[in-house]
Amino acid sequence: MLTALECSLNRELKGSRVKGIKGFGLAAFFLFVSFSFNAPVSAQEPFYKGKNVRIIVGAAAGGGYDTYSRTIARHMGKHIAGNPTFVVENMPGAGFLISANHIYKVAKPDGLTIGHFIGGLFLQQFLGKPGVEFESVKFGFVGAPGQDNYMLGISKSLGITSIEQWLSSKTVVKLGGVGVGSATDDIPKILKEAIGLPVQVVSGYSGTATVKLAFNSGEVQGVCNSWESFKATWRNELDSGNLIILLQHVPKPHPELAKVPLDINYAKSEEGRKLIRAAVHTVGPTARPYVLPPGTPKDRLELLRKAFMDTMKDPEFLADAEKAKLDINPLDGAALERSVREVFNVDATLIPRLKEILK
Repeated sequence: MLTALECSLNRELKGSRVKGIKGFGLAAFFLFVSFSFNAPVSAQEPFYKGKNVRIIVGAAAGGGYDTYSRTIARHMGKHIAGNPTFVVENMPGAGFLISANHIYKVAKPDGLTIGHFIGGLFLQQFLGKPGVEFESVKFGFVGAPGQDNYMLGISKSLGITSIEQWLSSKTVVKLGGVGVGSATDDIPKILKEAIGLPVQVVSGYSGTATVKLAFNSGEVQGVCNSWESFKATWRNELDSGNLIILLQHVPKPHPELAKVPLDINYAKSEEGRKLIRAAVHTVGPTARPYVLPPGTPKDRLELLRKAFMDTMKDPEFLADAEKAKLDINPLDGAALERSVREVFNVDATLIPRLKEILK
């Protein structure tokens, strides 16, 4: 069926006495106008215009993962053509596993859903943890805002002021945990075997925010958490002296905690040192991944990768992050993907032992 514009074009051409090149030029003009008016709107507007982008956080509101995500969400949209709105949704449960499985299996691969869960789950997938329903390397890796430095903090009320005192006293300390695959649980379990740390992990909290509530009520007496998260969300406990940082879980001391000893220096054996290097010191770079569902179009992955890194350099974002006490030391998507693949290079002789310890 002819459109009104096409009918008008026919009448104009039939009634025109313009010959040769002039007639051809008139026809071309009307055809150009016709195609312009009939061009699809999607070809004229950015994909993200008017869209909402969800960041699904695998922990409860108020913790470090939530705080990073809400800070990023306030700024990332302006670095994408179409200026989409970013919203944060919390999906806690099973130590971040519910959210990770959701991103992999349920979320549409359309570039409108980003997942944020703890990177320790990548190792758990490699070790065959029950309930893991994803293949780590198939996610689309957007980036990570920081590379975590994990620490062990305990309550002042215990009267323990050094790791040497703790080890010699053999006082069992209850540590709050989020679940298998989280540093809150996995690192203390490794240290219990590698250095004989007397701990009991009380697991099942929905995030470090709820662990903090349990700590302040006396339900637990400590936690393994990143220094970045401690500074951002445990500020009152640190400033009051109620939380004492006793041990660092990193290859070299954090510059802000130069006098706090390293865990590997207390390993009882060479196997213990290997376990710490393989399953504790590798956690930091992949701890805070932002990922897309498998199958997300490559152009949208690249667009979000660029927007993420542009956000990490945005002065307004950096000021917001500083206000929230968030350390920004980002990895781009490609570097994050390489770090995740490195997780799978664990010494084969350690795998049975790791499976036993981290079950």
